[in-house]
Amino acid sequence: MNVGDKVPDLLGLDADGNEVRLSNYPGKTIALYFYPKDNTSGCTAQACSLRDGYGELLDRGMQVIGCSVDSAASHKKFAEKNDLPFPLIADVDHKLVEQMGVWGEKSMYGRKYFGTFRTTFIISPEGIIEQIITPKQVKTKTHAEQLLAL
Repeated sequence: MNVGDKVPDLLGLDADGNEVRLSNYPGKTIALYFYPKDNTSGCTAQACSLRDGYGELLDRGMQVIGCSVDSAASHKKFAEKNDLPFPLIADVDHKLVEQMGVWGEKSMYGRKYFGTFRTTFIISPEGIIEQIITPKQVKTKTHAEQLLAL
């Protein structure tokens, strides 16, 4: 997906099995952020930054939605442990990560594997991608501040 593309209304299911749809947030800009794995240092820092800035983001008309390929049970524990106030999509079938183009081959310490590229999509109230914050641009510890500066 690229800037200018329309995002499907149904994004997936949250940790409680509820459908997460863009249309659930009328008039809101959506910050749809993809992260590799629950309970890892970078992903926890990013989620906590968004948690801490959540009130201000909402005040500015921006709804945060997280997504990884972890299970609903994993998301539930992660959200409870870190007091996350926004939905986390459990994309266990990789449908959304593949549709959005954030799933692919990665490399760590010379080992190749498939995973999620840390990426944030800014989606207009009409469902159009307005901006993409790429893996090299995402600052995990200050991600809320990044979004507030847009």
